Amino acid sequence: MGSNIEPRVHISRAAVLLLESFPQAEFSRVFETEPVGAPNAPWFLNAAAAITTNLDLRDLKFEVLRPLELELGRRRSSNRNAPRTIDLDIAMCGSLVLTDSAAGLEIPDPQILTVAHIALPLVDLAPRLLHPITGQSLQEIAASLAGGPTVRPLAGVTLGTG
Repeated sequence: MGSNIEPRVHISRAAVLLLESFPQAEFSRVFETEPVGAPNAPWFLNAAAAITTNLDLRDLKFEVLRPLELELGRRRSSNRNAPRTIDLDIAMCGSLVLTDSAAGLEIPDPQILTVAHIALPLVDLAPRLLHPITGQSLQEIAASLAGGPTVRPLAGVTLGTG
């Protein structure tokens, strides 16, 4: 999850809403992230949640995550780097590999391998989890991304734990 419009409010509220939907959700630390692709945009707060669900990933995306985004004021635009109240994406689902172009799902998210603000929160939740395509642990992937845009843990902001 990520936000750069009132990010402390929206990340915290997203965590509450996820806990209401998935009471056993676990959350990473919150990371402050330099914007990518929009250098003058406000910095982001990013975090990850681990949930257990029996929902199909398409249903999770369109029946749970998108409605939560709308509830938090998310307005999508053609600019993928535009500021946003909240962005909720599915990054991984265990060892599943899935491409569903019609639903806009690619699991695992290919950006795990290239973007620290996705990889680092995942490491907090499952450092030894293996990427199902590369076989690397999330910890190894995150270590390989050092030296990119600034991503640092944000002190004093914690998300609920289920």
